[in-house]
Amino acid sequence: MKFIPTFEISFFAITFLVLAFFVIVQIVYVLFIHSKLAFYKTKPIDDHQNWMPISVIIAARNESDNLYENLPAILSQDYPAYEVIVVNNQSIDDSGWILTAYAQQFPNLRIVELSKNKHLRPGKKLPITLAIKAAKYEHFVLTDADCRPVNDQWIKQMASQYTKSKQIVIGYAPFLKNKGFLNRLIRFDTAWIGVNYFSMALAKLPYMGVGRNLAYTKSVFHSVNGFKSHYSVPTGDDVLFIQEAAKKSNYSIQLNPDSFCYSQAPTTWSRWMTQKTRHYATSGKYRFIKKLLLGIYPISLILMWVSFITLLFSKDFILLSSSIFGFSLLLKWWLQGRCLSQLKEKSFIRFLPFWDLFYALLMPILFYISERQKYYRW
Repeated sequence: MKFIPTFEISFFAITFLVLAFFVIVQIVYVLFIHSKLAFYKTKPIDDHQNWMPISVIIAARNESDNLYENLPAILSQDYPAYEVIVVNNQSIDDSGWILTAYAQQFPNLRIVELSKNKHLRPGKKLPITLAIKAAKYEHFVLTDADCRPVNDQWIKQMASQYTKSKQIVIGYAPFLKNKGFLNRLIRFDTAWIGVNYFSMALAKLPYMGVGRNLAYTKSVFHSVNGFKSHYSVPTGDDVLFIQEAAKKSNYSIQLNPDSFCYSQAPTTWSRWMTQKTRHYATSGKYRFIKKLLLGIYPISLILMWVSFITLLFSKDFILLSSSIFGFSLLLKWWLQGRCLSQLKEKSFIRFLPFWDLFYALLMPILFYISERQKYYRW
């Protein structure tokens, strides 16, 4: 068995060339995209800097339990000057009573009531727009009612990334760890999406943020006319906004663990699919180059595995193909493992090659299922 076989035109020779091509694609991708995050260094904040006042914005609909549990942690942040604006969006539960009670305890809480109206579009775009109009300050930090900051340094960490030139701050919002395969899959999905949007942002190709932990200024919001260009889409107050507003030099990312906002993961497959359907609803509006970059990785990964497994049946190519495949696998494992470490998701590193392939195979299935659903509620 030779390490380097004699090349003649044959099925296995062509398959080897296919393998080599997709190995190169994978290596180039991780070196030019994922390595940006892998070697990113988070800078410590300067406690002596002049802190600008902040408006925290939360759009809530029928979130009485979450508001009761999470709002005090947001209203008790270690930050010199900030207000919290909660838009009570057509709620029919006890949200109004809870907000009124908290407003008596916390003077920095402001409530915007949005009365029930069947003519209003679903989604958070109108509530966020109303909150921005009501905000006293130029700089915002946005989250959801079901999110809880990891500690009282959240606003300070997000605000620390604001500068004269940086008007958008992209943060991370993981899900809490619970038992079960579904929870683990959802947390990997969130982590892997985070790896991609942080890596691409660092590569000067920003394409999304998450509304559970995002910051931007009133000026940058008005510079793109808010959500006007995609107001007809119920979702996208975060992703489509970043697509339009984030330029090569006007944004920053925040990966300090003190900046993370945690929420409970969906507990059933149907709830997760509803959530994924909302996310996929915006994918059609991505720019072509970003669609290409997001699609080329899973497609080339699957084809790399298929060609490698095929070559295992060739005694002439098994050693050479195993060597280049193994090299790419180890390189990716190292770099992508560092990416997951940046997001404090080390539990996935041990079986990362499995998760990588499984996720690439699963996502088209979930996308197909979601395309057959309709999402109109929020």
